Amino acid sequence: MNLFCTLYLDEDVSVLLRDLSKARGFDVTTARDQEMLGKSDEEQLAYSASAERCLLTHNRVDFERLHTLYIETDKRHKGIIIATRRNPYDLTRRVAVLLDSLTADEIEGQLFYIYKQTVSDKVIPCRILIGSDETMKRKTK
Repeated sequence: MNLFCTLYLDEDVSVLLRDLSKARGFDVTTARDQEMLGKSDEEQLAYSASAERCLLTHNRVDFERLHTLYIETDKRHKGIIIATRRNPYDLTRRVAVLLDSLTADEIEGQLFYIYKQTVSDKVIPCRILIGSDETMKRKTK
């Protein structure tokens, strides 16, 4: 059982998020750290899967497609988190809530979205899971 999720930030995500996440105790690397700048989205996801790291990106369209392709071809990845662009400090806080709420095993193979939903000024992270049966389940943590 893998408890702690490790992250891989694609090149669209600010490297400041790596530093802020590391300061919170998370194991994070970037496309820049791994000399993956300029590589295709397919190569980015393949790298993160081989390195057993969950991929964090702002690129919704391409990574939704890749997630679906992985399901259809029985490939595995360690999770994909798609986040809207925002201040790196705010995004770091939101990613930390997600990673503190779920184990690496719970994140594996799943597609997550981080967006702002407020109830009484409290941010609630939401995830959407897309399963191989092509149904979508929404779960609020």
